Amino acid sequence: MDIWANAITAITLFVEDLAAAKTFYMDVFRLPVHYEDPDSVVFRIGSTLVNLLSVAEAPGLVTPAGVGTSGGGARAVLTITVDDVDAVAADVVSRGAVLLNGPVNRPWGVRTASFRDPAGHVWEIAGELTAAD
Repeated sequence: MDIWANAITAITLFVEDLAAAKTFYMDVFRLPVHYEDPDSVVFRIGSTLVNLLSVAEAPGLVTPAGVGTSGGGARAVLTITVDDVDAVAADVVSRGAVLLNGPVNRPWGVRTASFRDPAGHVWEIAGELTAAD
């Protein structure tokens, strides 16, 4: 069988407060809304759709699996590659994000900084090390 998983086209994140999440993504990521209905707001990051879905609607996607709580701790990190980690980190902080860590040079050769959205999803911005790093 050929490799069938060749792109991630959509990520659905369950959120408790859809309005707060929408504002956060519009402000921090500077993204326009791609699609919206009463239960979800979708943004496009490159070729990937990020669907913010009201947690009340989550069982429809995952049953019989359970829906995790936002306070259960991080279980994934979503990474966006940027040209200048320090500049983007400063920008997202100025727009309301609180850094969890970084900017920091990682032993595997990248510079990163991480922050959470209002529902607790962890986003990482990552870029190449430069001579100044």
